[in-house]
Amino acid sequence: MTKSGSLYIDRDSLFHKMDGSVKLLMLIGWTAFVFAFMDIRVFAAILIAGLIMLKASKLPNKAIWPFFVFIIVFTVFNSAFLVAVTPQYGSKLTGSYTELFTLFGVYTVTFETLFYCLTLTLKYIAILPVTILFIFTTHPSSFAGSINRLGISYKVSYAVSIALRYIPDVRAEVENIINAQEARGVAFKKGDASAFVRLKNYGAAMIPLLMSSFSRIEAVSNAMDLRGFGKSKKRTWYHREHLSAVDIVFMVISIGVLLTGIWIKASIGAVFWYPF
Repeated sequence: MTKSGSLYIDRDSLFHKMDGSVKLLMLIGWTAFVFAFMDIRVFAAILIAGLIMLKASKLPNKAIWPFFVFIIVFTVFNSAFLVAVTPQYGSKLTGSYTELFTLFGVYTVTFETLFYCLTLTLKYIAILPVTILFIFTTHPSSFAGSINRLGISYKVSYAVSIALRYIPDVRAEVENIINAQEARGVAFKKGDASAFVRLKNYGAAMIPLLMSSFSRIEAVSNAMDLRGFGKSKKRTWYHREHLSAVDIVFMVISIGVLLTGIWIKASIGAVFWYPF
């Protein structure tokens, strides 16, 4: 995160020089292609390609890995819930039944379900590299104009741009509120109070966060109204450059990947691949 509060990290790489609209189109095509499959081999190949692209972007690891950790934790909980609710769902998809373990003599989890959960986890992680590229390599000043270039209304483009711009500010506001509450003796750390009390304190900290967020929203809305935002159907952009040859190449590839993903999904669907 830069000093200005933006998620954009300035580096001299190919992806930083690309137009934001091309990177958005690349993200859409990448996501559509991933969701067209339920094949762990495809997800592994896509993830490797994404990690290579992240390496080429020269983004620092300390900015990337928290996202991977969050997605991994999320998918672990999601898989645990899936196994708890439907422990034999994988067997229904594959038509085979391989008992993995049994609890209390009646609750049986199959190997097919475990393999399905692993495939689903890798599917979510495979989308992450291009998402990180799009967020951290697109400058906020050119973000709204880049989205508008794809035909999206500039009002919607600005709404998305402002939302992303204020994510770091909201996070900093949360830290300030928690620090202020801790100075007053409110427990937030493990060992200072029980989990229920700490959860209750976090909930109470959200009230001033909501109030400050509403105040921020009102200030931004008033400033945009004073400048006549939304009066015209179209607008010009100060920070917009012409598409380069690299942009055009990646745009063609992204459109091809997007159409391929749609065709696969429409023709054969996301067939679950099981090797055993």
